[in-house]
Amino acid sequence: MSTSRFSGSCLCGRVAYEVTTSVKRFYFCHCTQCRKLTGSAHAANILTDPVPVRWLRGEQHLKPYDDEGGRAFTHIFCRECGGGLPFTNISNTTLFIPAGSLDHDMEIPVDRNIFWAEAPTWYPGGLGAKRDRGFPE
Repeated sequence: MSTSRFSGSCLCGRVAYEVTTSVKRFYFCHCTQCRKLTGSAHAANILTDPVPVRWLRGEQHLKPYDDEGGRAFTHIFCRECGGGLPFTNISNTTLFIPAGSLDHDMEIPVDRNIFWAEAPTWYPGGLGAKRDRGFPE
Protein backbone atom coordinates (compact mmCIF):
# COMPACT_ATOMS: atom_id res chain seq x y z
CA MET A 1 0.00 0.00 0.00
CA SER A 2 1.52 3.32 -1.05
CA THR A 3 1.42 6.48 1.02
CA SER A 4 0.05 9.82 -0.08
CA ARG A 5 0.62 13.33 1.22
CA PHE A 6 -2.48 15.42 1.83
CA SER A 7 -2.59 19.09 2.72
CA GLY A 8 -5.57 21.27 3.33
CA SER A 9 -7.22 24.01 5.31
CA CYS A 10 -10.53 25.34 6.52
CA LEU A 11 -12.61 27.90 4.63
CA CYS A 12 -11.24 30.96 6.44
CA GLY A 13 -7.65 29.67 6.26
CA ARG A 14 -6.96 29.97 9.98
CA VAL A 15 -6.34 26.21 10.24
CA ALA A 16 -4.03 24.29 7.92
CA TYR A 17 -2.77 20.73 8.05
CA GLU A 18 -0.80 18.05 6.29
CA VAL A 19 -0.74 14.32 6.71
CA THR A 20 1.09 11.45 5.03
CA THR A 21 -0.76 8.16 5.20
CA SER A 22 -2.10 5.21 3.23
CA VAL A 23 -5.55 5.52 1.72
CA LYS A 24 -8.03 2.77 2.57
CA ARG A 25 -11.22 4.09 0.95
CA PHE A 26 -12.92 7.16 -0.47
CA TYR A 27 -16.62 7.28 0.34
CA PHE A 28 -19.52 9.58 -0.34
CA CYS A 29 -21.61 9.12 2.81
CA HIS A 30 -25.31 9.94 2.54
CA CYS A 31 -26.24 9.16 6.16
CA THR A 32 -28.38 11.66 8.02
CA GLN A 33 -25.51 12.67 10.31
CA CYS A 34 -23.11 13.45 7.43
CA ARG A 35 -25.81 15.39 5.58
CA LYS A 36 -26.50 17.47 8.69
CA LEU A 37 -22.77 18.04 9.34
CA THR A 38 -22.08 19.20 5.80
CA GLY A 39 -25.40 20.84 5.00
CA SER A 40 -25.27 18.95 1.72
CA ALA A 41 -26.37 15.71 0.07
CA HIS A 42 -23.34 13.80 1.33
CA ALA A 43 -19.95 13.96 2.98
CA ALA A 44 -16.89 13.15 0.86
CA ASN A 45 -14.38 11.44 3.16
CA ILE A 46 -11.04 9.84 2.45
CA LEU A 47 -10.46 7.06 4.97
CA THR A 48 -6.84 6.35 5.82
CA ASP A 49 -4.63 4.64 8.35
CA PRO A 50 -4.86 6.44 11.71
CA VAL A 51 -1.75 8.61 11.79
CA PRO A 52 -1.21 11.95 13.52
CA VAL A 53 -2.21 15.08 11.64
CA ARG A 54 0.46 17.76 11.48
CA TRP A 55 -1.30 21.05 12.17
CA LEU A 56 0.60 23.76 10.28
CA ARG A 57 -1.36 26.62 11.85
CA GLY A 58 -4.46 27.37 13.85
CA GLU A 59 -4.67 24.32 16.08
CA GLN A 60 -6.18 26.58 18.76
CA HIS A 61 -9.18 27.10 16.43
CA LEU A 62 -10.08 23.39 16.35
CA LYS A 63 -13.38 22.37 17.86
CA PRO A 64 -14.31 18.69 18.30
CA TYR A 65 -17.85 17.37 18.33
CA ASP A 66 -18.45 13.81 19.52
CA ASP A 67 -21.89 12.31 19.02
CA GLU A 68 -22.27 9.09 20.95
CA GLY A 69 -25.89 8.41 20.02
CA GLY A 70 -27.05 6.08 17.23
CA ARG A 71 -23.98 5.80 15.01
CA ALA A 72 -21.23 7.17 17.23
CA PHE A 73 -19.08 9.63 15.30
CA THR A 74 -16.62 12.47 15.70
CA HIS A 75 -16.32 15.70 13.77
CA ILE A 76 -13.58 18.31 14.00
CA PHE A 77 -14.02 21.75 12.53
CA CYS A 78 -12.67 25.30 12.66
CA ARG A 79 -14.50 27.22 15.37
CA GLU A 80 -14.25 30.40 13.25
CA CYS A 81 -15.71 29.28 9.90
CA GLY A 82 -17.07 25.78 10.62
CA GLY A 83 -14.94 24.14 7.93
CA GLY A 84 -14.51 20.38 8.45
CA LEU A 85 -11.00 19.07 9.13
CA PRO A 86 -9.36 15.64 9.54
CA PHE A 87 -10.32 13.56 12.55
CA THR A 88 -9.80 10.08 13.90
CA ASN A 89 -12.91 8.02 14.57
CA ILE A 90 -13.96 7.21 18.13
CA SER A 91 -12.41 3.71 17.97
CA ASN A 92 -9.11 5.23 16.70
CA THR A 93 -8.98 2.82 13.75
CA THR A 94 -9.35 5.30 10.89
CA LEU A 95 -8.40 8.87 10.03
CA PHE A 96 -11.11 10.68 8.07
CA ILE A 97 -9.95 13.45 5.74
CA PRO A 98 -12.79 15.60 4.41
CA ALA A 99 -12.02 15.75 0.69
CA GLY A 100 -13.46 19.26 0.46
CA SER A 101 -10.81 20.53 2.88
CA LEU A 102 -7.92 19.62 0.56
CA ASP A 103 -5.97 22.47 -1.03
CA HIS A 104 -5.11 20.34 -4.06
CA ASP A 105 -6.84 18.05 -6.50
CA MET A 106 -6.31 14.31 -6.17
CA GLU A 107 -6.48 11.22 -8.31
CA ILE A 108 -8.41 8.97 -5.94
CA PRO A 109 -11.54 7.30 -7.28
CA VAL A 110 -14.66 7.23 -5.11
CA ASP A 111 -15.11 3.64 -3.90
CA ARG A 112 -18.75 3.75 -2.84
CA ASN A 113 -21.82 5.78 -2.02
CA ILE A 114 -22.60 4.56 1.49
CA PHE A 115 -25.90 4.84 3.38
CA TRP A 116 -27.55 5.33 -0.02
CA ALA A 117 -30.95 4.49 1.48
CA GLU A 118 -30.69 7.75 3.47
CA ALA A 119 -29.86 9.91 0.45
CA PRO A 120 -32.40 12.69 -0.11
CA THR A 121 -34.89 11.99 -2.89
CA TRP A 122 -33.80 15.13 -4.78
CA TYR A 123 -30.15 14.08 -5.03
CA PRO A 124 -30.14 11.60 -7.96
CA GLY A 125 -32.16 13.97 -10.17
CA GLY A 126 -29.81 16.82 -9.35
CA LEU A 127 -26.88 14.95 -10.89
CA GLY A 128 -28.45 15.42 -14.32
CA ALA A 129 -29.21 19.13 -13.88
CA LYS A 130 -27.62 21.73 -16.15
CA ARG A 131 -24.02 22.57 -15.20
CA ASP A 132 -22.67 26.12 -15.08
CA ARG A 133 -19.11 27.31 -14.36
CA GLY A 134 -20.42 29.76 -11.76
CA PHE A 135 -23.69 31.41 -10.82
CA PRO A 136 -26.08 31.35 -13.78
CA GLU A 137 -26.76 34.69 -15.43
